[in-house]
Parts: sequence; C-alpha cells; structure tokens
Amino acid sequence: MSGERVYLYDSTLRDGAQTQGVDFTAADKVAIATELDRLGIDYVEGGWPGANATDDQFFANPPRLRHARLSAFGMTRRSGRSADNDPGFQALLTTAAKVVTLVGKTWDHQVKVALGVELDENLRMVGDSIKVALDKVDEVMFDAEHFFDGYKANPEYALSCVEAAYKAGARWVVLCDTNGGTLPHEIHEIVTAVTARVPGDHLGIHCHNDTENAVANSLTAVRAGVRQIQGTLNGLGERCGNANLVSLIPTLMLKMGMQTGVDADGLRHLKTASHMLDERLNRAPNRHAPYVGASAFAHKGGLHASAVAKDPSCYEHIDPETVGNMRRVVVSDQSGRSNILARLAEAGVVVDPADERVNALLAQVKEQEANGLTFDGADASFELFARRFLGGVPEFFNVHSFRVIDERRYNARGELAIVSEATARVLVDGRYFMEAGEGHGPVNALDAALRKVLVPAFPALERLALVDYKVRIMAPERGTAAVTRVMIESADTETGARWTTVGISEDIIDASFNALHDSIVHFLMKA
Repeated sequence: MSGERVYLYDSTLRDGAQTQGVDFTAADKVAIATELDRLGIDYVEGGWPGANATDDQFFANPPRLRHARLSAFGMTRRSGRSADNDPGFQALLTTAAKVVTLVGKTWDHQVKVALGVELDENLRMVGDSIKVALDKVDEVMFDAEHFFDGYKANPEYALSCVEAAYKAGARWVVLCDTNGGTLPHEIHEIVTAVTARVPGDHLGIHCHNDTENAVANSLTAVRAGVRQIQGTLNGLGERCGNANLVSLIPTLMLKMGMQTGVDADGLRHLKTASHMLDERLNRAPNRHAPYVGASAFAHKGGLHASAVAKDPSCYEHIDPETVGNMRRVVVSDQSGRSNILARLAEAGVVVDPADERVNALLAQVKEQEANGLTFDGADASFELFARRFLGGVPEFFNVHSFRVIDERRYNARGELAIVSEATARVLVDGRYFMEAGEGHGPVNALDAALRKVLVPAFPALERLALVDYKVRIMAPERGTAAVTRVMIESADTETGARWTTVGISEDIIDASFNALHDSIVHFLMKA
C-alpha cells in the first residue's frame, strides 16, 4: 500500500461554514481556497450554488487555483422532475466549477421517510443526475449520505446506491459517516465489502467526528482500499466537526508512505495554513493540536529536555520542521532557524544562511509573537518586518501625524448617522502634504485621507483595494486596556494578487493604521 496515491478533498468552505460561531464571508472563502491550493489539496469544495448569497458571490468570482480543482456541491434531481427540469440541480452546472459533488440518500429508511419516494426511484435519481451532469462538467462525485447507517440497516440497498452511482459514471463514490457514530473496525469491515462492488480507486471516505474517530476512521478506510479522503482544515464542521486534514495529511505521508498532492514544500506550509484559518476566524490556534500546535514539540526542562538535546527522536515522532513547526525547549530554545530561512525564501528575501543576522531576526520574531504580533496568516507583514530588519525597504512616504474623529449624531431627517473623518500629514519626496478624508468608519476615513496624498505620487495605488478587516483582542483579561490585533486583507484589482498585513496596539485605530501602512508599502514595493 505504501507509495499509492491518495486524493485529498477539502470541504472547509461548506462543512466548515456549518460550525457554530463560524460565518465565512466571500473574501474568507477566496483566501482559504487559495491557501488550500497553495498547500496542494486536490479538490476544494466552494459551497452550494444557489443556497445563499455568500456562495453565489464566491462562485461568481472564484479564485484562480493552480493545483486544486474547484467543486460545486448540491443534491441530485428531485423526485417527479427530470434532471433537465430541476432548477436547483441545474444551478450546479452553471458555475465555473468543472467538478460537481452530488449528495444523495443511501439509507432505505431516509429514502422512504425523508424523501418520501420509492427505493427504485431514488436509484434513478442518482443515476440520472450523474449522467446529465457529466454532459456539462469534467467530473462528478456522489456523496453517499448516511451510507454506514444505511449499510447496517439494509446492506444490499446501500450497495445498490453506490453501485448505481459508479455505473452512471461517477469518478468518486464517497462513503459518508454522516452522524459520526461508526467505529474503526466497522469502517474496515464495511469498506472491504464495498470494494467488491466498486473499485477502491473510485471510492472516497467522509467522516464526522462525533466519537473522536474521524481521523482514525479515514485512515482505516484507506487501509481497506479507498483512495480519496474528505475533510476540513482543523476539523471544522457541525456538531463535533469533520475529519481533520491537518492531522491526516502528515500521517498519510510520513507514517503510511502514501503519495498526495501535497509535496515536501507544501507539508512545511501546513502549520501556516492551519493557523491562517484560525486567524481569519479570530480565534487562538489550539496549542495542543497534533503536528502544528505550539506545544506539539515543546519540552519543559528536566529529564525530557535533556534527552531531547541528545536525541530528539526520543520524544518527537517526526522532525517538527517537516510540517513547518519548531522544537521548543524552555531552558534552551535553539530551534526555528531553518523555519525562518524557509519563510524568507518564500517571501523572496535573499539572505546567506550563515548570516548572523538570521538568529537575531528569529529572536525578534519570537519576541514580537510573544507580544501578540503573530505573523501566521500575514505573510506581507512578515516580509516587511524581515526586510526592515535586514535593511531592504524603501521609505516611499512617512506619515508624520494623523487624527481621526468619529461623530455619532442624528441628521436633519432624524436618522442616526455615524460620520468618520480623518486628517493625515504625510511626507512624500521631501515635501509635507495634509489631506482630510471621510469614510464608513475610522479606518476607511484614514485610508481615504492617505490616498488623497499618495495617489498623485503613486498612481498605481488606484488598484489597491481593501477587501477584509478583522479585529482580535489579545490578553482579554486586561479588559478595555487589552492589546488589539488588526488584520487587513488587500488585493491588486488588476493582477488579482492578495496579501494580508497585521498591526497591534493598545489603541484599535493605531493597530489599524499599522496594518494599513504595511499594506500600502507592500503594494508599492511589489508594484
């Protein structure tokens, strides 16, 4: 089995969006899809066209993916309608996605009760939908919902459903443990039975984590023959979540010797991808997450630290740097040098690995991150921080001072209005300029004031767009005096390039300015 190819399918943008407290914007979806593509995921499910405005907005302007294939998710045709005459089904075939994933029932109880149709009609719904979809897209997958419960209740009917999908032309037939209640030994037994009817290289697995077995069940299914795994970043999903791809990917590659679309460079990007998602959700990454958590390779002083110093393999099952993490030994932390060099290379910063400044830069990064200025998910700010430290960022302009005024009042029509105004004094090319701007909130007003000064000097800034803004409170125990971290996502409207910058301060406006300033400087440096 070692060396065989396993395909990775990420459903974070749909399954992950069903997590309590998670509400992705279209900009979030674009950024996450781009990160998954960079990681090396084979399929990225964008969502359900027609289901909500966010998914429609995402599919109307999908990201440019280099490796991953974009998938649209939806249902098979409804009973009593042909696939050509079902608006919901047809909506799946009108997007830019060339892969469609169709969900259908395979549990006889749900076919009769939830759908209210005859068992044979359900089989026709599956087969007809796949055949019609294949005329419009390159690949069709069938998500066999509640398959394992269906198999336990009526093995022959559940098998007839997946067999109907395969014979209709489905590239992948995905066996879903929808309520997360199946255990690993059951997964192995049932998947083995399925492979007698559908070849393993056409089978996938989709596990929920309600018994904390989603990762184990997915790996067991691979051992039983399936060659596609579906999951989400950090295990996001409704109830207890989905199979965690961040744990599955390195286990497949480093423990089981399987080939995936993720190469060695992608694997070193795993921690960054995991933490990027947490940053977009404004939540702290799980320190104890396997492979990528801050404590995954941490050793306190004493016997363990002494042993690790002599032979890291005593207490580390892999080299932490293979997944972009680092060893942390409280009494003597000498790790992270290769990580910082890799991040510099990714940013295009050329530096001699033997340069003594690398160690000093690493120390500065750790100090800043201890103060709350994490660079995970903010590569543009990291690049600027490194270049400034190494002496390589031009001073395009200097903001000498700025002032922001917010006024909350009722206007002449008796409507409550919030008016934000900013004034900025900026040094450009040896001359001072002062301009004022209004906007929807203080950050927008400050951006408007800066642009009035900077666009005449740097016309390319007309292409700079701010597409997302997130605030997170660090050290919340300090209440209103806590440090605020702001992350701003920006885009070049001409090239489509996107980047994220970060700023921290006890003052939210100052933190916002720091992130905004980095965004403008990064754009000017690249443009």
